[in-house]
Amino acid sequence: MHSHKHIQAKLYYFIFITFTFSYFLHIPKNYIFHIMLLHQKTTLKLFQIKNTKEYTMSIELSNISKTYNGSDFVLSDISVKIETGEFFAIVGPSGCGKSTLLRMIAGLIPITSGELKINDKDVTNLPPQERSLTMVFQNYALFPFLSVKDNVAFGLKARKMEKSEIDSRVINALELVNLSEYKERKPGELSGGQRQRVALARAIASDAKICLMDEPLSNLDAQLRNKMRSEIRELQQKLGLTLIYVTHDQVEAMTMADRIMVLNEAKTQQIDSASDIYDTPSNTFVAGFFGTPQMNLIPVTLHANSQSLNNESGLNFPNNHQLSKGKYLVGVRPNALSIDDSATVNNGLITTIEYLGTHSIVHVILDNSLEVLVETKSAEHLTTNQQITVNVTGKYYIFSEDGQSLLLTNGGYINDGKSSKEPKLQALF
Repeated sequence: MHSHKHIQAKLYYFIFITFTFSYFLHIPKNYIFHIMLLHQKTTLKLFQIKNTKEYTMSIELSNISKTYNGSDFVLSDISVKIETGEFFAIVGPSGCGKSTLLRMIAGLIPITSGELKINDKDVTNLPPQERSLTMVFQNYALFPFLSVKDNVAFGLKARKMEKSEIDSRVINALELVNLSEYKERKPGELSGGQRQRVALARAIASDAKICLMDEPLSNLDAQLRNKMRSEIRELQQKLGLTLIYVTHDQVEAMTMADRIMVLNEAKTQQIDSASDIYDTPSNTFVAGFFGTPQMNLIPVTLHANSQSLNNESGLNFPNNHQLSKGKYLVGVRPNALSIDDSATVNNGLITTIEYLGTHSIVHVILDNSLEVLVETKSAEHLTTNQQITVNVTGKYYIFSEDGQSLLLTNGGYINDGKSSKEPKLQALF
């Protein structure tokens, strides 16, 4: 890639040659001026296009699928466009295909069908080194016999870069991750968090504008994970990286990502911002996967002309949304339920109380033998084996009987499978 100074030098050289030839060939000066102007505009235009491509690194997956035997799909029909500079998280349970998808983007695993584009260029069948990206693995992939600086420089040396350029990149990368004073140490002399920073520094030194991370924090303890989450997010924003981050931890995905793809059983369940996934989950899997503790799911039946959803549990869900008769699943988060221990008619029995400092999680068996979790700020007056009443005091969600689609959210929207969320009904409360 040519720098501004290089382009400027070429322009000056062209001016010198043009005037020299014009003197000997007696070409009119006004012709020379127009030639120079045309050349300058063309050169700068070409430079501008190249410069834009260098810093525009979008990734587009179109109907990507992966199978090893032709029938059982590890991934099925995955489509998404990840924009330049976006922090995009892929989250799901073990075995859902998220790491396989990341390796397909990297070029480490071949794509069975579909198309992968990086910066509008088809790279489906290109090798990893031609995809303009770098990758950070779960196990850091550091050489134990090399120093920190040599680990960071390893890939640059393999590319046969000039020593001065390598040194400059290594110094800059180590400064960014606050490891300059550890550059001579071996990985075995570092903590887990420091080793993870070395892996990050190596990715930064490559100067790739796309970075793939495969569960990079899973080997760290909870305190270090919290610290590294903010550091990775800060680095991503500072460097303008397009970052794809794979994790099984919904907290990591929600706190770091601009958008999240939820995978389960080889298929995309939802792609949205953290707030939209939490507030408007597309199905019961997403609703249960996001949020701690998990959402309570209660089977209900709506009879003709009924004013409430019958669930034989004693919980009251009004039918004020023109739902047709049939069976549904109602989802209600633990913080949308409350406990009344003074009622004369009770509908539940406390089995367990989990004290978590700022709040407690109370396990309750309802009249229909269904267990629900209730979050309460004060549980001092509650005991196990106590008869109480559980009331619905917050928002709830109504899903189809099979749990595959959200029919009504707390805001009263109907999910028609499209991206638009046109308000159809009144709010639930």
